[in-house]
Amino acid sequence: MKPDRPPLHSKRLLDQLRERIRYMHYRLSTEKVYLYWVRFFVRWHGLRHPAQMGAREVEAFLSMLATERHVSASTHNQALSALLFLYREVIGTELPWLDGVKRPARSRRIPAVLTKDEVAGVLAHLDGVPALIARLLYGTGMRFMEGMRLRIKDVDFDRRAVAAQ
Repeated sequence: MKPDRPPLHSKRLLDQLRERIRYMHYRLSTEKVYLYWVRFFVRWHGLRHPAQMGAREVEAFLSMLATERHVSASTHNQALSALLFLYREVIGTELPWLDGVKRPARSRRIPAVLTKDEVAGVLAHLDGVPALIARLLYGTGMRFMEGMRLRIKDVDFDRRAVAAQ
């Protein structure tokens, strides 16, 4: 644990992890994911405490994820990040040996882009609110949730623009 961090008050490992995540103001979704991976890691090793485990156990777990579970590169990196956080911030152990862990290569994907005619065909089959949202997303480049949260006060009809939020 870094010297500028306050001591943990909880006795249980997962409570300590949750306490440190909240102290560092991580997102709730990150907390849930990190708790999942740490719980999975501990259970996979027969409920041994991570402080009693080392490089061999972490590498075995990450290898299992890649070879047996066939997780994607981003999922593998998420599990690795959770374990790094656990060891560095909760247990207080630096893991220089994890720098050598091989990460799975990200698969390269060619983006699928619709032609103007294909987009017009899709938009022609929509009616009402879904059509409005789809046209806004296509025309403005907004993300889905930005379109869903859009309110009438965010639209400047005189300038034909959507106000930045």
